[in-house]
Amino acid sequence: MPELPEVETIKQDLQKIITGKKIIKVCVYDPRVIREPTLSAFKNRLENVTIKHILRRAKLLIFELSNGLFLTVHLKMTGQLVLSQKLSNPGGAKNSRVAFHLAGGDILDFNDQRLFGELRVVDDWKKLKFVQALGPEPFDLTYFDFRNMLSKKKTKIKPLLMDQGFISGIGNLYAAEILFRAKINPEKSAQGLTEAEKTRLHKGIQEILTNAIKHGGSSVDNYVRLSGKRGDYARFHQVYGRLGAPCFVCKTIIQRIAQGGRGTYFCPKCQK
Repeated sequence: MPELPEVETIKQDLQKIITGKKIIKVCVYDPRVIREPTLSAFKNRLENVTIKHILRRAKLLIFELSNGLFLTVHLKMTGQLVLSQKLSNPGGAKNSRVAFHLAGGDILDFNDQRLFGELRVVDDWKKLKFVQALGPEPFDLTYFDFRNMLSKKKTKIKPLLMDQGFISGIGNLYAAEILFRAKINPEKSAQGLTEAEKTRLHKGIQEILTNAIKHGGSSVDNYVRLSGKRGDYARFHQVYGRLGAPCFVCKTIIQRIAQGGRGTYFCPKCQK
């Protein structure tokens, strides 16, 4: 699933390219990805409306529209937003579920192979239940706030970083990379972290996410940028997806354990 760096990359790409453009026509190829309102209302509320601004909250993309409404896009597992020209895409992309035809001839396809994605048109995106349940954005957290949040949690640190109610936008991939950067074992309890570990963890969150955004995110599954190109950050991964490979720092073999139904990669020596 795309995490904060991937969604932020798409947000920045969208902001540069489609802000100020009018949605001329909406073609729905599979209505199962539309969660609200009805199909006809979804199209009516989007057609002949201008995209004013692009926002992001955690892993959610928000299109601010000229009619006062908001189009929200949650990519989930296999969702993609890809921009193409009408002449090169007359029948829609292979896995396009909804195509937004824009003034000037561009088509913004919402592709989703497994149909887990969610599209909504709403009056106020902040009132969505899952948005209200989100924890703070990583970049908004001061060290002192983060330290206080950790001191109240007895759970293991890796699942906690992935808990969207604790801190939003971090998933399995970046939690593993952050913990490696901070030299923290994924099974250590949050409450048991030392002050030095908390400092390294807060710094690691900022550094890893910032660098991942700089390189356009990690294309390890279905994620692609608005252009259809892959993100470049996977080549900088230290532990994620490197089971059986030597650690770049100490040459110890990278291991994988199961935590909360997810595979967790780590170096047993660097992350004692």
